[in-house]
Amino acid sequence: MRTLVLNAGYEPLAVVSFKRALVLVLSGKAVVVASDDDHPVHGTTGEWDRPSVILLRRYVRVPSGRAVPVSRRGVLRRDDQRCAYCGVHASTIDHVMPRSRGGADSWENLVACCLRCNNIKGDRTPQEMGWSLRFAPRPPHGTAWLVRGAERTQPEWREYLAPAA
Repeated sequence: MRTLVLNAGYEPLAVVSFKRALVLVLSGKAVVVASDDDHPVHGTTGEWDRPSVILLRRYVRVPSGRAVPVSRRGVLRRDDQRCAYCGVHASTIDHVMPRSRGGADSWENLVACCLRCNNIKGDRTPQEMGWSLRFAPRPPHGTAWLVRGAERTQPEWREYLAPAA
């Protein structure tokens, strides 16, 4: 079981084990915001609800300008595991501008791609193939991308990981 940790200003900071979350709560450094009532934690001195979301009592300063690092898993997640060229399920990633021609490993140059399209495209650009991208690739944004471990969310976390309007 994992627990979402919120800063004192309610912005998501991290995902930790429920044991770490329980230590933070019992030491007075955090309070439980949401818990899993169905699976309590039993101890020698009592029983506690298993924390699902905790809030730190003191604000923790986070360095500004944190960028989301580029990764294969991140590109597939950003593109919802759909091929940027044909829309079917994607299991590979493709460089829009091939690396052999100077294409970078960047959010703007990487897209999810099905194996068929990736093999057909090879070392060419979409324009040379007469293809077009279904969307313009951009770096992902929002707190859910900056919080490590938040890719597999729990229902109680949704309101805290929702993108700011």
